Amino acid sequence: MDKNVERASKLDTATISDALDRFGIVGQCYEIKPRDPKFRMTGRAFTLLCGPASVPPGTVGDYIDDVKPGEVVVIDNGGRLNATIWGDILTETASAKKVAGTVIDGLCRDTALCMELNYPVFTRDHWMRTGKDRVQVEATNVPVTIGEARVQPGDILRGDADGVVVIPKEHEDKVLQAGEEIQEAENAIRKAVRGGMRLDEARKQFKYHTLQTRVKS
Repeated sequence: MDKNVERASKLDTATISDALDRFGIVGQCYEIKPRDPKFRMTGRAFTLLCGPASVPPGTVGDYIDDVKPGEVVVIDNGGRLNATIWGDILTETASAKKVAGTVIDGLCRDTALCMELNYPVFTRDHWMRTGKDRVQVEATNVPVTIGEARVQPGDILRGDADGVVVIPKEHEDKVLQAGEEIQEAENAIRKAVRGGMRLDEARKQFKYHTLQTRVKS
């Protein structure tokens, strides 16, 4: 695991979301949720752009052999809710390859196997209807959109019970530093309150109300 992926793995998505807000970066993947709240995921993006199937139809899963261990499969299926783009064969293969997880702007199916293998999958929802002959992969490792957030190949994605955030590669150092500062301040507030301090006093002392305030560019 590279250094910044490791740093991101120690922050929850809420903390990273606040850090993104500090810099005016839209990295919160709207309505993308874990199929199991226990799922945790951190890694760099391997992106796919999907579209309606052509005639004859293209494929939906042949890319998986090119995904490296520790990467996150990020699939822009345009938020489609009428057909899936990920199922049990892809889950089993990705899990065996030690892929970090899968994020889909759209649907998956075969969620029972995801939970059995503890393979993290984050989507808008799940349903059983296949995407075969309905959708296809148009391009790999290109910029995509996931829940209104832009994801480029190599960006860091972090997922937990609250959803998914993306940290753009060109901003990752400052976002991670801000996230670590926010986490440290919030931990200090909790410790102070446990020690008997009033919450409003603790928040004032550790500047809680300015933690995610947008900085001037």
